[in-house]
Amino acid sequence: MKNILSTVIAGAILCGASGLACAQTNSHVIASVNDAQWGPAPPMLPAGAEITVLAGNPMQAVPYTIRLKFPAHYAIPAHSHPTDENVVVVSGALTFGMEDKLVPDAGQIKTLTAGGFALMPAGMNHYAFTAAEETTIVLYGQGPVEFKYVNPADDPRHARGTK
Repeated sequence: MKNILSTVIAGAILCGASGLACAQTNSHVIASVNDAQWGPAPPMLPAGAEITVLAGNPMQAVPYTIRLKFPAHYAIPAHSHPTDENVVVVSGALTFGMEDKLVPDAGQIKTLTAGGFALMPAGMNHYAFTAAEETTIVLYGQGPVEFKYVNPADDPRHARGTK
């Protein structure tokens, strides 16, 4: 029941933060960067990230597209998703690792800059972090979006008391 409540709350946060309708429609979306209405990312991400929903609803089983903005020195601990995650770096740089624990200098890391693309298949453990600059990404895929942290103690929903 608590997981369902967390998902409903995250969906409300995602939709409310975007300023765009979250229901899937057959309408077109044309939005400039300046049209984005940023708000806090849902509690499944560590505090400090911001989100704007571009299309769809990431909390439902429909296609979605969102922008996420991460501050400098931001980290998302090792986790996986039940669906594929497609990431395009828009600005800054984002480093990905494929281990079960965030290790900034591990051998299996790769840093992507603007234009870089990553696909994290469903169920693949990975982590991500920024360095000394703010980073913006476009994330898209098939919802619903969920995070399963490898180490449950890393799940920010525990720290925020929303799980």
